[in-house]
Amino acid sequence: MSGCVWSTAPLLEALGRLWEVQAPLGSGSSASVYRVRCCGDPRAPPGAVKEFVPPPPRPARRPGARPPAADCAEYGFRKERAALEHLRGHRNIVTLYGVFTNHYSANGPSRCLLLELLDISVSELLLHSSNQGCSMWMIQHCARDVLEALAFLHHKGYVHADLKPRNILWSAEEECFKLIDFGLSFKEGNQDVKYIQTDGYRAPEAELQNCLAQAGLQSETECTSAVDLWSLGIVLLEMFSGMKLKHTVQSQEWKTNSSAIIDRIFASEGVVNSAIPAYHLRDLIKSMLHCDQGKRASAEKALCSPFFSIPFAPHIEDLVMLPTPVLRLLNVLSDASLQCEEEYEDILEDIREECQKYGPVVSLLIPKENPGKGQVFVEYANAGDSKAAQKMLTGKIFDGKFVVATFYPLSAYKRGYLYQNLL
Repeated sequence: MSGCVWSTAPLLEALGRLWEVQAPLGSGSSASVYRVRCCGDPRAPPGAVKEFVPPPPRPARRPGARPPAADCAEYGFRKERAALEHLRGHRNIVTLYGVFTNHYSANGPSRCLLLELLDISVSELLLHSSNQGCSMWMIQHCARDVLEALAFLHHKGYVHADLKPRNILWSAEEECFKLIDFGLSFKEGNQDVKYIQTDGYRAPEAELQNCLAQAGLQSETECTSAVDLWSLGIVLLEMFSGMKLKHTVQSQEWKTNSSAIIDRIFASEGVVNSAIPAYHLRDLIKSMLHCDQGKRASAEKALCSPFFSIPFAPHIEDLVMLPTPVLRLLNVLSDASLQCEEEYEDILEDIREECQKYGPVVSLLIPKENPGKGQVFVEYANAGDSKAAQKMLTGKIFDGKFVVATFYPLSAYKRGYLYQNLL
């Protein structure tokens, strides 16, 4: 990665431990994120370091000039640290483990956040959906998790102000979606950032505020927590349709009658199965996309939508894309193997031996009857081991058959709820 500040120092000290910098995860205008692994403890989960990168030294600035980027990096660090410390403990908000200073940065000491490492983002899930849209199970799961996070942070007085698919990530260990990147967040009534949100996910009042700020004018309308609901409404509409909607929401037609465009998206035969009560999702999205922020649903009210009372089941694509500590192996056993007790026990032992190559196996289950007949469920101690196993076992030949390996919801497995059909 260009500009990697740890190219000559792959180890760093944080929270009394040594961490190996394994790979860059992304970078922005003022910060870069890296995957790190704790040295000396192979069972410790990996983490993510967000480094607020100081720029190269520049000549002294003139009186009245803008603050140097170094000040911006320090301000960004303090701002995000304060938000994450205040919001610590909620399962749908990224966990801050601690803060430290990297003394090996090329441009001088830099401030860093040590965070939990999360998995695939909604942005990546949209890419994999191939313009077909996500399943209703995944949309419901994401909507509920993000609304829970928003209800919590709004109650604490915070506005996220940059909700978009890239800032919603899956946690394999906790089996939920989490919000990340609080760099633009602010306390409601105390907005300290002129330009908020990202193109395509920006609420009308924030768009107006940004335009006026560019002209050197002040907006009479304050941005509130309602801007987050607008962003989530667009995200959910994109997950349903499988389409990026940036140009759609910036069009004059959308500004004139967004409700009709939403109806048209939901009426499309290409994205809607008529057997699915999608109108509950449509109405939920519409409640978030009122142009008048005063009429927009709050996160708490949105959580009461009838959409969340529908028991959707995951598609097999969902179980491939969203890691969990439980692996499900398909196309492994025949009916004859299940009927012969001796053969069944031999296969069980062979599978356990193979699966233990990738980490300790907590439990192993092969139902002999439906639901789940003939499927192999392997529970690992952590999602890292199950991900390694899934990668190595997919396509492997076992007893003359090509193995199909997916993940499986840990919560459903613990309850003994096994999906009979592949959806």
